[in-house]
Amino acid sequence: MSPFLAGVLQLLALIAALALAYRPLGDHMAKVYGSTKHLRVEKWIYKAVGANPSVEMRWPAYLRGVLAFSAVSVLFLYLLQRVQGSLPGSLGFASIDPDQAFNTAASFVSNTNWQSYYGEQAMGHVVQTGGLAVQNFVSAAVGMAVAVALVRGFARSRTGELGNFWADLVRGVVRILLPISVIGAIILVACGAIQNFAGIHEVGQFMGGTQQWNGGAVASQEVIKELGTNGGGYFNANSAHPFENPNAFTNLFEIFLILLIPFSLTRTFGRMVGSIRQGYAILGTMATIWVGFVLLMWAAEFGGHGPAFEVAGAAMEGKETRFGIGASSIFAVSTTLTSTGAVDSFHSSFTGLGGGITMLGMMLGEIAPGGVGSGLYGMLVMAMIAVFIAGLMVGRTPEYLGKKISTREIKFAACYILVTPALVLCFTAAAMALDTPANSMTNTGAHGFSEVLYAYTSGANNNGSAFAGLNADTQWFNTTIGLAMLLGRFLPMVFVLALAGSLAEQTPIPATAGTLRTEKPLFTGLLVGTILIITGLTYFPALALGPLAEGLS
Repeated sequence: MSPFLAGVLQLLALIAALALAYRPLGDHMAKVYGSTKHLRVEKWIYKAVGANPSVEMRWPAYLRGVLAFSAVSVLFLYLLQRVQGSLPGSLGFASIDPDQAFNTAASFVSNTNWQSYYGEQAMGHVVQTGGLAVQNFVSAAVGMAVAVALVRGFARSRTGELGNFWADLVRGVVRILLPISVIGAIILVACGAIQNFAGIHEVGQFMGGTQQWNGGAVASQEVIKELGTNGGGYFNANSAHPFENPNAFTNLFEIFLILLIPFSLTRTFGRMVGSIRQGYAILGTMATIWVGFVLLMWAAEFGGHGPAFEVAGAAMEGKETRFGIGASSIFAVSTTLTSTGAVDSFHSSFTGLGGGITMLGMMLGEIAPGGVGSGLYGMLVMAMIAVFIAGLMVGRTPEYLGKKISTREIKFAACYILVTPALVLCFTAAAMALDTPANSMTNTGAHGFSEVLYAYTSGANNNGSAFAGLNADTQWFNTTIGLAMLLGRFLPMVFVLALAGSLAEQTPIPATAGTLRTEKPLFTGLLVGTILIITGLTYFPALALGPLAEGLS
């Protein structure tokens, strides 16, 4: 079987699996967030944190809950790393340096999972399981909670109440993420992923000599890093490591986990606003971009020129031979169009245009289908921008789901879409103007610029993947990427929740003959075009200096 045909069959199998899970999971999440009952274990958690889950919150109170919980999480994870050397199960590893501890704490709390360290050579069992894995759950649940708050803003009227953050957070973990993670971890263990608390031991090599390996609770962390679109990895090789990703089936299963909740949340959205067809329109937009990017990546990676390309059949340098170019391309597109950051291949080794596709996927705002929660609220903000543009074309006040998109709402939406590009471009410009970051670049020229641009794009968009040609373990990169991750995660949430509160206060407007039908394929096309144009206008000059210059040279 040709590598291309194998990739096509894997793509079709993945789409079929996602289609089967779409309705039941989407409906289940709608019931979870619409429920007024609390499980016994949830009541224990509320009592422990001193929260009243039955009290409705307006957007400022909801935001304070998000920020307070996240700030405590950053502090806890930072301190846990700083005292690692004194903890049991540290495997003899020293405490993490202050700048790297800050970077890692910011990374995992912001759902980025950017790693400037070698996982198996830096983090012990307690930090991995009690710190990093816990944040994989709760940071994903925070994103889902903010998305649900925005959906309630569309669904409710004449009230500024958006639900209860603590209830949404706990339910997301207990009723959605945890059950799926248990099942997924069992599947990964059955397929060869490791799950233990073994220490460091020597392993013989085929060519003689030995190599040191350490065990860990890898399968359980692997499944939530993909399901929660967190990224990162227990080992430095990430999802290319056989202990994390043993074979072609687990590779496809991990891609399935990455896409499962972000796609299914569109069904949840449709249920909660009372129109399944509105959910299908958002799903169609996400799916169109995702499939389109996969095809573009295949064209870039299968269509290389030169003797090495022709002998290998594709651009195989830096790819995992167990999976092939087709599966590696699907993984790369899926991980950069979501906020996952897990990798099963070396993105720096992709062709110039292939590397540009991975960057563009993040620059879209990771909305196709995007991160868990963040993909949905990012897409809904872009839908409001599209409706606003359509209203300008026909001279009519824009409306979306029965809510007017007035000056107030469009300001919040505009601030949302401007925050991340400003962080990416300003930090990249500052890095390229200084000597120390330049010394961290493995390559010079267009590819070297792409390494730095990719790093800040990944950080500010809360992706966490890396071109892997950049030494980011320096005070400059640890600090600035850490700031980019925190600002890129929580500043957009401020505008999303303010927008949700504004929408919830409105009185619904009945649809008329002049109302734009946002559940139709025409709107899906308009939304896709709006996303690509806004992103292209913002990032095209930077892309022209990096991946486009390299790919066309």
